[in-house]
Amino acid sequence: MSETATDPSQMTFEQAMAELEQVVGQLERGDVALEDSIKLYERGAELKKRCEAKLKEAEEKVAAITLDANGAPQGTTPVEGL
Repeated sequence: MSETATDPSQMTFEQAMAELEQVVGQLERGDVALEDSIKLYERGAELKKRCEAKLKEAEEKVAAITLDANGAPQGTTPVEGL
């Protein structure tokens, strides 16, 4: 893991997911020293939290799509907190 790792809060969903997959791969191989495994696990937890937050944002945006009388999307309504 790089000492100049990007802050997860600045990552896109895709970036966080790609790095999370790398972290999981390293941990699954089991060829990492215990101390490094702990750091990887902590990084993975941060990345997982970022992915979950980005998914929640997307779900809220989708849920805010308004439909017209025919069921066709006509726009969105503001979602609190976004």
